[in-house]
Amino acid sequence: MKKKYILLFMILSITMPVCAEEKMENKKLTDLEKYVIENKGTEKPFTGKYNKHKEEGTYTCKRCDAPLYRSSDKFESDCGWPSFDDEIKGAVKRIPDADGRRTEIVCSNCDAHLGHVFFGEKYTSKDTRHCVNSVSMNFVPAKTEKRTETAVFASGCFWGTQYHFEKRDGVISTLAGYSGGTTENVTYEEVCEGTTGHAEVVKVVFDPSKVSYEELAKVYFNTHDPTQLNRQGPDIGTQYRSEIFYENEDQKRTAEKLIKILKDKGLNVVTVLSRSVKFWEAEKYHQSYYRKKGGTPYCHIYQNKF
Repeated sequence: MKKKYILLFMILSITMPVCAEEKMENKKLTDLEKYVIENKGTEKPFTGKYNKHKEEGTYTCKRCDAPLYRSSDKFESDCGWPSFDDEIKGAVKRIPDADGRRTEIVCSNCDAHLGHVFFGEKYTSKDTRHCVNSVSMNFVPAKTEKRTETAVFASGCFWGTQYHFEKRDGVISTLAGYSGGTTENVTYEEVCEGTTGHAEVVKVVFDPSKVSYEELAKVYFNTHDPTQLNRQGPDIGTQYRSEIFYENEDQKRTAEKLIKILKDKGLNVVTVLSRSVKFWEAEKYHQSYYRKKGGTPYCHIYQNKF
């Protein structure tokens, strides 16, 4: 990614508004929760409220509310902590401990410490045990569970795209990544070569009862120039193309409607609509880039086009 202009624009940028992580930081945690979630501690065995919990539903992150585990993947291991043999896809990151003896698991959305993952114990057919602290989780019963949907957008450098979506009410989580190409387990360096066919994208998980797909699609069009072909500002290449990867026909129809509105206004929209395909999560240093740096995007400036 050619971002040699970034320093100049970062100097001119202003401090960003309240964002998702700041909301997380403002969330009240007890001393025990801070000890476990922020300082990577461990609650005492057999004391957690979800250790023997059997209700149907979804376990979510205590700090950011992102969905982590389904009750159908929970099993009894008698280890003293809640055990799961699988996670919701993309919800949990694995980080080897410095001593190489164990593998830590954290929330993919906010890096809250959850516990550790173990293999080879033969508890279930998946031969995996996520050993999770109860205090790292909340629980949403199936009968009151929120329905979530996913949207995938490409609009140039994913730093700027993610910046705007992670601040929106109703958005549960965002992930920068790559989609639309042919290479498996693609890396940033490979995408930069422009030979894999991938676009830089952001996967958005949202609560449709709080924000609609159409509202998010409008944010998408309002925060980049959909008339630029294979570029966005100084970033040039097919990986910076404008493309919507729709999850279903309703999303496709919504995108087509908005594109028609823009074309009727005289905009030569080049945004491509494609069926959603495999998403590859980008490297950690790309995630929430502007939040971490405390700046604002240099080529994703909000402009109401509708």
